[in-house]
Amino acid sequence: MQVKTFTGATSQEILARIKVEMGPDAVILGNRTYRKNGVVCHEITAGLERPKTESAGGAGAPAGWGEWHRDWMQLKDQIFALMKPAIQLERLTPRQRVALEYLQREGVSDSVAVDLYKRLLAEPGASVLECLCDMVPVKTWGTEHWRQRIHLMAGPFGLGKTTTALRFALHLRRNDPEARIAFINADCLRGNGRLILRHWAELSNFSYMEAPDKASMEHALAATREASAVFIDVPGLDRNGSLASWKADMGLDNVESATHLTLSPFFDALQTQAFLQRYKSTGPGSIVWTKLDEAVSFGNIVNVACQAGLPVSALSFGAELKESLAPATEPLVWRLIFKRQLPGQAA
Repeated sequence: MQVKTFTGATSQEILARIKVEMGPDAVILGNRTYRKNGVVCHEITAGLERPKTESAGGAGAPAGWGEWHRDWMQLKDQIFALMKPAIQLERLTPRQRVALEYLQREGVSDSVAVDLYKRLLAEPGASVLECLCDMVPVKTWGTEHWRQRIHLMAGPFGLGKTTTALRFALHLRRNDPEARIAFINADCLRGNGRLILRHWAELSNFSYMEAPDKASMEHALAATREASAVFIDVPGLDRNGSLASWKADMGLDNVESATHLTLSPFFDALQTQAFLQRYKSTGPGSIVWTKLDEAVSFGNIVNVACQAGLPVSALSFGAELKESLAPATEPLVWRLIFKRQLPGQAA
């Protein structure tokens, strides 16, 4: 574990430095307050787990990791709970104050609320949306912004990654009727998703192949090399798996691609963090928010954007394949969060 001690005038300042220098996965190991030459100083020690390495016993988290990680999450929540009283809402404009209070009611985490508060104080003339747009990037789905030919569709079981792949393909076909689109199904063990993907691929004149192992994946990639867009349906991973390991096993770790992770906003912070860790991938990527019509609040969209650093590419809602996915734009995202308004709905 990499361990580093930070000192500063306030805990908020130190936590911000830790996030910048060590990333969101840094763990607070200890903190103390002391006086030096009559001045109050704060000191926080943070640690960062080194990347896991293969060993004779196989890759995996160290013994006790799950319990230790839960304890850390509770400690972090307590730290930010202590910091919240230091937020002086009277220093904000009435509009900024109302927006910040609303976001907290919608489930935006304390750490994100503190970050937004500091941004607003640093730029007194900025609107809340200007600051939020820096925190929640958007990269609209479509060939204009996504130049990659191969797209990995990843995500937990039941959150719509297969139907999202079909919706992405139908969107491309609608904008370019001559586009040659192919599907490679690596999630061959689930009968329902497999049948849906194959059925719609045949109806829409998309190429369809199955690739449960490395050899068949190499064959499928070679057979679809003339396609303008290839969607690979990645199988759901259990809690001991990782997308990076799966890509290496399938020979995809050196293939240029973009990874689109499907998530829904109604998971708690611990489960969402586990998903982000499990499906973390290098290279271009995005978050597709699905099942929005089943959610009651959308503050978690802001939390995940700040934690994962991935842009939102699309918003998905409803059970139908057509007219149920909207390429994300900043107005759509913020109407969803602040007005609970799904794309296509009247205000």
